[in-house]
Amino acid sequence: MRRFYYLIFITILSPLFSPAQGNLLITPMRVVFEGQKKVQELNLANTGQDTARYLISLIEIRMNSNGSFETISEPDSGQLFASKFLRLFPRSVTLAPGEAQLVKVQLTKTGQLQEGEYRSHIYFRAAPDIKVQGESSRNSDTSTISVKLTPVFGISIPVIIRTGPAELKVSLTDISLETKENVPPHLKMTLRRTGNHSSYGDINVDHVSEKGKVTTIATVKGLAVYTPTPYRQFDMELEKKPGINYHHGKLRITYTAQSKGTVSDPLAEAELQLH
Repeated sequence: MRRFYYLIFITILSPLFSPAQGNLLITPMRVVFEGQKKVQELNLANTGQDTARYLISLIEIRMNSNGSFETISEPDSGQLFASKFLRLFPRSVTLAPGEAQLVKVQLTKTGQLQEGEYRSHIYFRAAPDIKVQGESSRNSDTSTISVKLTPVFGISIPVIIRTGPAELKVSLTDISLETKENVPPHLKMTLRRTGNHSSYGDINVDHVSEKGKVTTIATVKGLAVYTPTPYRQFDMELEKKPGINYHHGKLRITYTAQSKGTVSDPLAEAELQLH
């Protein structure tokens, strides 16, 4: 009797802050078209030990208020897709271990762009290595059904087109601190965004003692609130450093836009008095 195999492919989509997923390293981890630039490049590198093939496409993603993501086919109210104004080359790459390759992202049809922010996501999906069909069966005289689960890793990065005047305001609200015995402290907050642009930056939290000593206790990089989402709830773990008393002094929270080589003014600041 023949042995029958059923292949079940599980796609793991990760629009994460980390630029690496499933042995694929991508730099940079976001693409923004502003001004006159029409072409940008992404560097893909295979950090694994096996040759891998990746399919490259454009998808649409919604950010929910809790920071989770889901794929969509129709834009939400106030959301503009960038995909019809973009061209990718190549659409697939095969990388040997340690090998790297450039992928070009080209802006097209710029005459059709209206003022505002357009966003889509470039999706890199690992093509599964199917070997089961050609696999020889040692027990050819037995009747067996085998189910093989094959994870298909995927990572997406945002690509944003911005035209016209920028309007963006961010505030930090609903800030609270949760402290429990034998558990690291957790700081909860809501990032509220208004305007026609997404926000993207780093959260930094300092503890300021009653005597004025400042100690950095947490940093989170690459935190986004995408249009048209008006707010995002966020929870972060704080370090339990020696000498830090989370019942005295205050916490100073800053949300600062990422910039290359320059110091930016904070997008938002807030303080929480401890007691």
